Amino acid sequence: MSLKLTRPLAFIDLETTGINLSTDRIVEIAIVKITVEGEKQVKRKLLNPEMPIPKTSSDIHGITDEMVKDAPTFKQVGNEIKQFLEHCDLGGYNSNRFDIPLLMEEMLRIGLEFDMKGRRLVDVQKIFHLMEQRTLSAAYKFYCNKNLEGAHGAEVDATATWEVLEAQVQRYPQLGDTVESIIKCIGDDQIVDFARRFVMENGVETFNFGKYKGKPVADVLKSEPQYYDWMMKGDFPLHTKQKLTEILKRTLLKKG
Repeated sequence: MSLKLTRPLAFIDLETTGINLSTDRIVEIAIVKITVEGEKQVKRKLLNPEMPIPKTSSDIHGITDEMVKDAPTFKQVGNEIKQFLEHCDLGGYNSNRFDIPLLMEEMLRIGLEFDMKGRRLVDVQKIFHLMEQRTLSAAYKFYCNKNLEGAHGAEVDATATWEVLEAQVQRYPQLGDTVESIIKCIGDDQIVDFARRFVMENGVETFNFGKYKGKPVADVLKSEPQYYDWMMKGDFPLHTKQKLTEILKRTLLKKG
């Protein structure tokens, strides 16, 4: 059984300066897009993050300041990446919690609106953890019976992730062979903001941190509007602030 696609599925892998969604930047991006016909299209770029790459990060992915000093910035390639991802569902390994949120942050920093509405997100790590509880290199060995050479190279990791998903579809009939059937099996993340400062509880956006954890966001904004100002001035990801503003505007419209 091979994966049947009704629209392209783009596997994204990022190498970065670190793991903080608010402050870290992309130094390499690879997108492996699988078309409905099964054709593989690759876009890979080294990027100048406009900040020093910590040695601890370089030790992992092998990318140094010297390697990216003449590379384009995300601002210079952002629109090209956005266009490459048009009409695609998105996949990756731990991508729902890191790669996609950080890509969204980079888009917002340069003023690009990257519409997530209608996109289905296939996080291969979720399937792996649900079924086997392992890491990407182990997943590749387990499912594909091959050693992952060149791990932590963005294109290598993104391609390996696609191969793992193909092998998972073969191994687990309960997944089905479409993106829709996979999401139905593993569950669809109800994402409010990618940093998960808010979560959905009974269909309502709810705080997932701090003194108002568990309380509806709209209720808090009504009773303590200064909390909105505090968050907007704070060190929260841009996507979190964007969603907070959307909830505030919706709340104000209801009051009117």
